Amino acid sequence: MTANYHTHTVRCMHATGTEQEYIEQAIARGLQVLGFSDHSPQVFDGGYVSSFRMLPEELENYVSTLDALREKFKDRITIHIGLEAEYYPKLFIRLMDLIRPYHLEYLILGQHMTNNETDGQPSIRPTDDEKVLERYVLQTIEGMETGVFSCLAHPDLLYYTGDRKIYLKWYEKLCLRAKELGIPLEMNMLGYAEKRNYPKADFFRIVQEVGNEVILGCDAHNPERVADPAEVKASEAFLRDCGIYHTLDHLRLISPNGLHVS
Repeated sequence: MTANYHTHTVRCMHATGTEQEYIEQAIARGLQVLGFSDHSPQVFDGGYVSSFRMLPEELENYVSTLDALREKFKDRITIHIGLEAEYYPKLFIRLMDLIRPYHLEYLILGQHMTNNETDGQPSIRPTDDEKVLERYVLQTIEGMETGVFSCLAHPDLLYYTGDRKIYLKWYEKLCLRAKELGIPLEMNMLGYAEKRNYPKADFFRIVQEVGNEVILGCDAHNPERVADPAEVKASEAFLRDCGIYHTLDHLRLISPNGLHVS
């Protein structure tokens, strides 16, 4: 593993460690590239404050802190600054307006909620309702179609417990569209290490059949999770069991700056 683009900070309220500790761990484990993609801020209606993302007023410090560290470590590692964001249909233009002044280098799509968070369902909540799976897949596809995301994080996050044929039908639709759009799918190492419902072998066998590009993502919420050798080895073995023998070394970065989403 030479690059990781899925790294968080304490601003998301469920991570630990300083940015410099993440960078030093990345260097110690031989990474050439470390991308920070903490959970994006979002301005909601009605005074609602999300419990798993940085606040809008923290974004400036997030970028300035990483800019300074990028300069400090420029001779040892390449640092990229991005965000992990949801595609919330009613709020997406608002998000783009919020982040545009900060010259971010990339976004990764991580659809943790359906609908617009305040009126949706957590993707991690078990469900056997096909309508929830359908909503997740179609909303994720719509997000990918905006053209602002460099990859899809934990693409199999939606915890569907119903009929396997329905699972395969909808996730095949997601994989086919991702391939058409040229958007890589992340094998989420945190989910694998913590034995969550994702990554799921059924999903990555679809990925193998469709021929999607795959990238490993640490989803690091503490410095020890950056390119942990045992987790890298286990994740690669999981993918081989699914018939996937190649992952991307580096992500193609798509800057969201200046893009107008209709």
